[in-house]
Amino acid sequence: MADVGGIAADQLRQIVARIERLEEEKAGLAADIRDVYAEAKGNGFEVKILRQIIRLRKLDKAELQEQDALLDLYMHALGMDAGGGGGGDDE
Repeated sequence: MADVGGIAADQLRQIVARIERLEEEKAGLAADIRDVYAEAKGNGFEVKILRQIIRLRKLDKAELQEQDALLDLYMHALGMDAGGGGGGDDE
């Protein structure tokens, strides 16, 4: 292993090559995910909602409950309660 300026060049090349391969794999996976969303859209599913579900499923139960509570609080403060009609106070 040749050291160049105190850096192990062979090891550095291997690390860079691994990162590049992983980046290629990541791009491939991203394309696959886009294809699945396109398929879902073609089957009548709302992609925006699917993305939200995926994001929510990544949260642990406590985080999800906290977000739900804050969402309810903010919606209530804006007059957007269930059946409230939206609008809130006009100032």
